[in-house]
Amino acid sequence: MKYLTFLLSLYIAATTAFAPQSSPSITSRTSTSSLAATIEFVRGLTEKDVPDVKLTRARDGSSGIATFTFDSPNCFDASTAEAGEITGMFMMDEEGEISTTDVNAKFANGKPQQITATYVMSSPAEWDRFMRFMESYGEANGLGFNKA
Repeated sequence: MKYLTFLLSLYIAATTAFAPQSSPSITSRTSTSSLAATIEFVRGLTEKDVPDVKLTRARDGSSGIATFTFDSPNCFDASTAEAGEITGMFMMDEEGEISTTDVNAKFANGKPQQITATYVMSSPAEWDRFMRFMESYGEANGLGFNKA
């Protein structure tokens, strides 16, 4: 953790975030693409909780980090327990899949409460691909982009 903090303090130029819009202007959404962007922790089980996403990027644009925070993920529900184990975070859209295995759960009184997942982008091409995913995911889930 200290190493990550050190790296962030050296390379971060700006902090940006995707967060649910406080007052969406459209109450119902329909997807025109055949594959809506989704996030899964368990293969085949779409995560319904919309995360708070914080982005950091190096000054030169060569790398970046996306931190996802899910406050009430449905993969913890008793009804979904038989679907399988959490093996990573899988972000899927019409272009394919991007994934990370850096997934951590927070517990309170012995019960899982929150998931934090970190996706590291080590090239401008990975950053661009991630931003295309987030644009698609944001449209499907009512997220807005706020530059800090």
